[in-house]
Amino acid sequence: MTSFVTYAYFIILSTSFTTIHGLFSEQSPISLSALQMEKHTRLHFYFHDIQSGQNPTAIRIVRPPNKPVDSFGTTFITDDVLTEKPEASSKLVGRAQGIYAFASQHDSVLLMVLNFAFIEGMYNGSTLSILGRNPFKNAMREMPIVGGSGVFRYARGYALARTFSFNPKTGDAVVQYNVSVLHY
Repeated sequence: MTSFVTYAYFIILSTSFTTIHGLFSEQSPISLSALQMEKHTRLHFYFHDIQSGQNPTAIRIVRPPNKPVDSFGTTFITDDVLTEKPEASSKLVGRAQGIYAFASQHDSVLLMVLNFAFIEGMYNGSTLSILGRNPFKNAMREMPIVGGSGVFRYARGYALARTFSFNPKTGDAVVQYNVSVLHY
């Protein structure tokens, strides 16, 4: 019996912390007390993409050498305002920072690589990351939430975007976002 108890103790001790490939990575089991409940959060805000005026929030950084169909290859960097309501003067809740590019030769599609950096309430300092396809002429677009930080650590979910207003002469747009995200 003593040898079985010693053997069982050795197996438990040796599997409780396993080193894989030296110091680079380690695995350890998660104790039940360390588990947290997963949360589901829904957010609603407006994204203001302003290309015109003295203080644009989206600036073209790449212009293809020849005039492509549907602006293919044109790339913008952005630091857009996120507000509670569609008016630019409404309460600021964060910023959309990243890059978007015209990514199709055949359709009106953007590749979106954005971080929503929040500054309001319990979400202050937290981010959500979008990486996905935005067929911006569609009435409703769905893009994946692929990660987050702060309150949104281990985030995954989706964002639904709907154009609230668009000025074809200036390129300025206000887009309504409804975000549904799971996180710990």
